[in-house]
Amino acid sequence: MSSASQNTEWKKIVRKYTTPDPIKSWWQVINTLVPLFTLWWCAYQALSVSIWLSLFIGILCQPFFVRAFIILHDCSHGTFFKSKRLRTIVGTICGILTFTPYKQWGREHTAHHQTSGNLDKRGLGDVWTITAKEYGEMDWKGKFAYHTFRFPIVNFIIGPFYIFQIRFRFHQRHDGVAEDRNRQFTNLALAVIIGTLCYSIGWKAFLAVHLPIVLFTNTLGTWLFFVQHQYEDTYWRKNEEWDYFEASMQGSSFLKLPKFFQWCTGNIGIHHIHHLSHQIPNYNLRKAHDENELFHDCKVLGFWKSFQGIWLKLWDENSNQLISFGEYYRRYGAPSTNWYQKTYRFMLPWIRVSKVS
Repeated sequence: MSSASQNTEWKKIVRKYTTPDPIKSWWQVINTLVPLFTLWWCAYQALSVSIWLSLFIGILCQPFFVRAFIILHDCSHGTFFKSKRLRTIVGTICGILTFTPYKQWGREHTAHHQTSGNLDKRGLGDVWTITAKEYGEMDWKGKFAYHTFRFPIVNFIIGPFYIFQIRFRFHQRHDGVAEDRNRQFTNLALAVIIGTLCYSIGWKAFLAVHLPIVLFTNTLGTWLFFVQHQYEDTYWRKNEEWDYFEASMQGSSFLKLPKFFQWCTGNIGIHHIHHLSHQIPNYNLRKAHDENELFHDCKVLGFWKSFQGIWLKLWDENSNQLISFGEYYRRYGAPSTNWYQKTYRFMLPWIRVSKVS
């Protein structure tokens, strides 16, 4: 099938899955928020028994915080409810619960969908990824910064905490009046809610319950986003070669999870179809995939295989592959003595060159 006919066919196919079902949407709101609040309260009550019991119940909260974020995510894409006003209200409430300003995040995420896999339009709403050539042209300070950013602890723990708990509290350069107002309302609501809880149950109890939930949720959500685009044969092209259909099908994975975890994550693992049409509500993604053979030619990742992408750091334009630092040096030569001496003292040994042979 030619690229032109594919483009015509997939647009016709996805259209029939984009209509939101108000019953399914409201049921998803109920079966997400009611367990979330209930488990949070149980985690607080469990503090009087054991901090470990409270932590365990807090872990059970994770799927529902992720689902709350998925609802925000769907609303920001103009789906889930037909009414824009209702989407804004529900999305903002879910944004408050997940410490995410609905309109600001939605604007950045829309940019990610419009430019995903485009080498000439990187930098907004995606994971910082550079090419092997760009890496080779960096000085040691640039290499150090990139190594640090792509270090798993920074990528999945420190970075997400900074983005969701600190960065989202402030104006960003692309924000307009609507984003600013929504962010300010979110910040005010968070201040009132957190202040009230700290006054009612004490700040130590609040942190004991909510801080682990925040850390786990941030890490889980970031991992979900990361593995959907970071794998060896993903898709990156220059603007003149970039194709929306190919970027969606090749550059977005189908993360195959057990049914319970698919439910927990709102089917976001069926990411290739989500990128083809972000207006499909999450509860229609599986149906769209199963009913259409055209969508079966995609990158399928199992749970354990998805972790391999953590070690892939650079896009090699010569082979159209995402490669590790070690593979870069095997292909293009060992690091200079100058680079080695300046970075060895500041990095853990395995970060420096990934055991160059």
